[in-house]
Amino acid sequence: MRILVMNPNTTASMTASIRATATAAAAPGTEVIATEPLWGPESIEGHFEGYLSAAAVLDRLATLDLAFDALVMAGFGEPGREGAQELLDVPVLDITESAAQMAMMLGHAYGIVTTLDRAVPQIQDRLLTAGLLQRCAAVRGTGLGVLELEEDAERTVGVIIETARDAVRAGAEVICLGCGGMAGLQERVAAALGVPVVDGVAAAVKFAEAVVGLGLTTSTGRSFAPPRPKVIGSWPLSAHLSPGRAQGSPRPLNFSAQTSGI
Repeated sequence: MRILVMNPNTTASMTASIRATATAAAAPGTEVIATEPLWGPESIEGHFEGYLSAAAVLDRLATLDLAFDALVMAGFGEPGREGAQELLDVPVLDITESAAQMAMMLGHAYGIVTTLDRAVPQIQDRLLTAGLLQRCAAVRGTGLGVLELEEDAERTVGVIIETARDAVRAGAEVICLGCGGMAGLQERVAAALGVPVVDGVAAAVKFAEAVVGLGLTTSTGRSFAPPRPKVIGSWPLSAHLSPGRAQGSPRPLNFSAQTSGI
């Protein structure tokens, strides 16, 4: 089984840490490949950057020259997952819903610790759309920017722990790490808190293995049917940034692309 993990930002060091966490969670025989878009923001902190990232991720998926059995999207609370479900013929999981679903198996209520406070409403909206908000006791921001997470590991862990304690006081019995850049920190945070801590990357990898193992994939009957045929100007941009076009898991793109003007 081969799982592709997509870091939605362009920071390669964050892709590497996400890859390490995904690989550690994967079962023997599961191959993890991690990548990032060829263009887009270096970190995602708000709706503007989130929508730019969604377009860049879909553009990258349309030109990847490899086959894979499932996709894990490693952005927490960001848009684009539904588009990938339409584009690909393999299961697509994101770390937000995967973390919350796993947390609800472990406790009555869960909490999420994320980066900046401005990300809180975006995550809450994502949980509401997914039907997962009712059992969320709290979503708390650490005040750390996404790129700050990598600057000082000890400071990052300490701030996450203190923020998570506030979520526990609000009623959370399980904590979810609310950023792909927090991947790999769950054990240290859990040891300090005494409650289960779910890493979304690890959770999504395990769910992906289960879905693929059961021979299941996204329904194309209605909501996630393939894109309708139409002209999309200058699509895909990534074809002009890397050699070759995708010949792997993406469905054949049944719309025409106008590439003049690039």
